[in-house]
Amino acid sequence: MPFITKEESWLIFYVIFWFILVFNGGKRGIIAGILILILVVITDQSSNLLKAYFHRIRPCNVLPDVHILVNCTGSFSFPSSHAVNNFAAAVLFSHFYPKYRYVLFGSAFIIASSRIFVGVHYPFDMLGGIVWGVLISLFVVYIWKLINNKLKILKT
Repeated sequence: MPFITKEESWLIFYVIFWFILVFNGGKRGIIAGILILILVVITDQSSNLLKAYFHRIRPCNVLPDVHILVNCTGSFSFPSSHAVNNFAAAVLFSHFYPKYRYVLFGSAFIIASSRIFVGVHYPFDMLGGIVWGVLISLFVVYIWKLINNKLKILKT
């Protein structure tokens, strides 16, 4: 879990995946690549705003018996940004590539739950992150569908 929870472990995969999408994925890949950049900016910034609003202290900072496996920061805990970003990406990419939805959601779940196992989030932080990421992504997909229906960029 410490390996999975570190952004450095999977960030390179996401960067390579993004380049493959944009440069080899045709029109669908370019659109998915642009939308994921927009989506991650929205989800990451909004989760930071929620953290500042809720001020939930991480379990590793308040619970003496937490078995901490990674560095414990002083930032707030709710919602889990890992959960927000990865589930938002899973929803978006599942819209464009539905046959991969199980892999997308499975990997998002593993990454999000790793935050609990390493002692830096509560289960509700993960659940709140999942809900927030899914809602934002559904909104972005809805806006994309409206634009696509008007401009007929991709065949549905």
